[in-house]
Amino acid sequence: MVWSKYHAKKTTLDGRTFDSRKEARRFAELSLLEKAGEIYGLECQVEYELIPPQKYRSEGRWKALRGVKYIADFRYTTKDGETVVEDVKGFKTDAYKIKRKLMLQRFGILIKEV
Repeated sequence: MVWSKYHAKKTTLDGRTFDSRKEARRFAELSLLEKAGEIYGLECQVEYELIPPQKYRSEGRWKALRGVKYIADFRYTTKDGETVVEDVKGFKTDAYKIKRKLMLQRFGILIKEV
């Protein structure tokens, strides 16, 4: 049994491992909605680059800074053609709050929190 620092238990469902039981339950719900034709194109762990890697010169050498990424728990499209990016949250970290704002500013995507 693996617990995170926020007491989420890694859970496997349909051969996929999720960070929490809550996330696995949400996947099961979304899978049923997809089978019923309510949503389509369900994807898990979708990566968005919020800030690209950068290089800078310091002390006569080039150095690199890693980029900043956000990984959405789920992305799908509704019957109406709306793309939804979803994150299953038990606790909102400060880093997540900043990434949520960057998603809106950079991509115009407001994350749906479940």
